[in-house]
Amino acid sequence: MSAAESKSEARRQARHQARILAMQALYEADVARHPADAVLERLIGEQAYSPATVDFAWRLVRGVVLHLDEIDPLIAEAAPTWPLAQMAKIDKSILRLAIYEVLHEPDVPYKAAINEAVELAKVYGSDSSSRFVNGVLGTIAAKKLGARAQPAEPPPAAASG
Repeated sequence: MSAAESKSEARRQARHQARILAMQALYEADVARHPADAVLERLIGEQAYSPATVDFAWRLVRGVVLHLDEIDPLIAEAAPTWPLAQMAKIDKSILRLAIYEVLHEPDVPYKAAINEAVELAKVYGSDSSSRFVNGVLGTIAAKKLGARAQPAEPPPAAASG
């Protein structure tokens, strides 16, 4: 593995761990009504994490909290048969995290954010969580990202007459 590949893998691992921490903090905040930042601070104190992991986890949690009034209506619109109050809290936490990333983290490819969310749902959610999360995020990405979600190819040239 080259030095560049090794650095890229380290960054991917740091971000994956940060997403787990952020998801856990958001979940506990939703379930127990503890402040998400206090939960994250406690979680970070329980184990040694790289500075990159800690920084990204803080960015994610603060971003979700700051944009919650924007994020929750998107979830409600994309999953109308599952009111937020009845949705599995772990699924809701994963969705909030991924939607924040898709909309507000331009250095995170939206497909990476969605794939990470689906993986979190497979590990932490129910048997159907990954399909549910994927469907909701796919709907939101298609609607909100428009051109950004499309292939980066120019449209075909119009035929001239």
